[in-house]
Amino acid sequence: MLAATLDGVVSARPGATCRAPQHLCADAGYKGSSAQKAAEARGYRPQIKQRREEVELTTGNRARRWVVERARSRLNRFRKLLVSFEKTEDAYVALLTLVPAMICWHQTIAIYG
Repeated sequence: MLAATLDGVVSARPGATCRAPQHLCADAGYKGSSAQKAAEARGYRPQIKQRREEVELTTGNRARRWVVERARSRLNRFRKLLVSFEKTEDAYVALLTLVPAMICWHQTIAIYG
């Protein structure tokens, strides 16, 4: 899925030069020759680290997860969404609207107390 993800990037990236190549930071889930070839074919210099290497190399600034990964992880905590037991599509869509609002509410409470 790395190739499809890189092809679907919407924002323009800065032009890569020999002195300043465009890096692609990824975790161990993208380890493998096919992912590396897909990144190199699209002009990226892949930097794929194991989780232990990431912690050792970064002292104060750890790599952040993508917003999409973080949001999907939070949505998966709501089992009712993960395994749909709703009888109508409207009820499921209502839950898909309610759960992100609940996540935002919990984040607001965590920030502002």
